[in-house]
Amino acid sequence: MARAKFDRALIPPAPTLHFEQALWAAGLPRLAGVDEAGRGALAGPVAAAAVILPPDPNLIHTLHGVRDSKEMPAKARTRWAEAIRNTATAWGVGFAEAEEIDDLGIVPATRLAAMRAIAQLRPAPQHLLIDALSLPATGLPETSLIKGDARCLSIACASVMAKTARDAHMRTLDARHPGYGWAANKGYGTAAHRRAILALGYTVAHRRTFTLKPPEAEEI
Repeated sequence: MARAKFDRALIPPAPTLHFEQALWAAGLPRLAGVDEAGRGALAGPVAAAAVILPPDPNLIHTLHGVRDSKEMPAKARTRWAEAIRNTATAWGVGFAEAEEIDDLGIVPATRLAAMRAIAQLRPAPQHLLIDALSLPATGLPETSLIKGDARCLSIACASVMAKTARDAHMRTLDARHPGYGWAANKGYGTAAHRRAILALGYTVAHRRTFTLKPPEAEEI
């Protein structure tokens, strides 16, 4: 049976606390938003973050600028990541490295990174709000939301934390493996990155099971 198409009219102008408030009202104050970054890159880890926000409806104002991290400029992400760290009850970031991605596949590796992030949370969450992923191995109740980083503030916060942590890690890797432009492209498959792979070869940080398109593919 074909999957029902997601109704984009469900996406609000900014992430809300709609899902959190319903669960807070049900007696669950510790909700962890979970999201990932770097899933489609050719190099570097996949990162996941988990963020527990305090059960406070005023957070919609305190964190009013937080969005899906892909929709935010880098400086704004950095600024809001600091605000999230100062506001959250608990947060954690986990990575699954390129070798683990090659061994497990990207979806299981993403789940592994998310599990590592959730394991850092003190106190432990009572419920997970996840962007389009399921984490049955946690044993926790969960709500998986398509476009969750655009609809749910806790997930949007996790998106920002995962993205900023991974970007910082890619800048570190760029210093160790110069020539691939990771400080700028963050390991994604830009034409310049693909040309560098063809010229310099793979590093230990590259995902060798990912398909390498010819550099000219996006230039035709």
